[in-house]
Amino acid sequence: MSTAMPLVTVRAPRRGRAAGLLRGTGVAGMISAAVIAIATFVAVAGPALAPYSPTLPNLALAFVGPTGGHVFGFDYEGRDVLSRLLAGAQSAMLGPLAIVIGALLLGTLLAVIAAWRRGAVDAFIGSGLDILFAFPGILLAVLAAAVFGAGLAAASIALAIAYMPYVARVLRGAALKERSQPYVAALEVQGASATSICLRHIVPNIMPLIVAQATILFGYAMVDLAAVSFLGLGVQPPAANWGVMISENQIGIPQGYPLPALAAGACIVAVVIAFNVLGERLFEQAQGRR
Repeated sequence: MSTAMPLVTVRAPRRGRAAGLLRGTGVAGMISAAVIAIATFVAVAGPALAPYSPTLPNLALAFVGPTGGHVFGFDYEGRDVLSRLLAGAQSAMLGPLAIVIGALLLGTLLAVIAAWRRGAVDAFIGSGLDILFAFPGILLAVLAAAVFGAGLAAASIALAIAYMPYVARVLRGAALKERSQPYVAALEVQGASATSICLRHIVPNIMPLIVAQATILFGYAMVDLAAVSFLGLGVQPPAANWGVMISENQIGIPQGYPLPALAAGACIVAVVIAFNVLGERLFEQAQGRR
């Protein structure tokens, strides 16, 4: 007489949930998504759309106000402000993107390992994350620039390492909850490897939370990179960058020519607010559906 093996229902990954979350973010979330889409388009096509050279100076036009062909006027070296805004969007968006990707890859990896192994491995990873929490991201970026030289690469790597503990701490809790689900035990009984379970089930099931974390993180990364460039340790002049534009043109504010600096600052504020609002809405949706 043969004994039939009981059938075990395995919960399938909730694929497509991250895209579906956007529909539940409300009007504010949709407006924020539109702003992000516009900023992304400008970052990709901005240098080609710039009507004038963003780096060629003309000191005779320094701080000249808006004219018919120059809607934002000229900066302190007589360069077209609109052209520099369009060209500067690329580095202003590319740097935070690199930070987010690096922080998410490291943070997700550590979170899943800690949740899967638990015990001593979880405690060891948690202790390492606690140590990294003690170092502010902007401080690490400044130290990296001082050691490896000014530029976008060193600051981006330092900020990715600084943001990684925040990602890992949030995702660890979600991964730990998934680790305790019956479908994981069922897959183990069926002989599935830990790597397969994590990559094919646990990570896809926490993907909405990963997307929300990435969106929130992008805004913080943009602010910190702009601050690094403002201090002269990030993107170097004459390259166009929003943080550099604020630093270069702040001298015009007390002289009555605030538009070049304010225009760059307004771009940063608008994009950061859009990412933060959308990220918070996505986070609420992800938490509510878990």
